[in-house]
Amino acid sequence: MTAGLKVIVYPVKDLARAKALFSALLKTEPYADEPYYVGFKDAGQDVGLDPNGHAKGMTGPVPYWHVDDIRATLAALLEAGAELLQDVQDVGGGKLIASVKDADGNLVGLAQEPAA
Repeated sequence: MTAGLKVIVYPVKDLARAKALFSALLKTEPYADEPYYVGFKDAGQDVGLDPNGHAKGMTGPVPYWHVDDIRATLAALLEAGAELLQDVQDVGGGKLIASVKDADGNLVGLAQEPAA
């Protein structure tokens, strides 16, 4: 079971230009503004900009499905034929992410919030 799509991350080559574009689109400043990630919040949606995304195999925006058990969900996707792009990784504060590619080349992200 998922908690739905809550985050979408765009791979970007020019972080400053992408930040300016999304600031104009969302009419807000980012809540996270680091050289490795810029994040915006808008209407309950997180929008991230990843300047290292292309190097990690991202070919376009990646939606992140929020799940209760990221390791079990990742194992199920791999068993169903997905290709691992990024194994489970803690991105800070106990938040875990991972990503796979399906048979059609679509990227699927997984996220698990830290335990309360």
